[in-house]
Amino acid sequence: MAKIAIIETGGKQYLVTKDSVLSIEKLSDSSKAGEKLTFDKVLLVDDGSETKVGSPYIDGAKVSAELVEEGRAKKVTVIRYRQKSRHFVKKGHRQPYAKVRITALP
Repeated sequence: MAKIAIIETGGKQYLVTKDSVLSIEKLSDSSKAGEKLTFDKVLLVDDGSETKVGSPYIDGAKVSAELVEEGRAKKVTVIRYRQKSRHFVKKGHRQPYAKVRITALP
């Protein structure tokens, strides 16, 4: 069985394995593609024979990753309409994201 970990970033939890690529919430600092990242909020680590569960985090456990790209998702259109009152508001939003590749697990 593959080694897995559950990390927390951006208020969400992600199940990761080595070399997995995932889209996460945009990181606060401005980063460039190829930059190394570490996630220290590790909730669970499983290597196939032993499982470690944190309360809430595992002390000293870090997951290493590499930033692949930063971008913005497809546009989401929000329309507010009230009938019979000529009220129509159309707004758009593009959520920023960061795509990372996991390079090492604890």
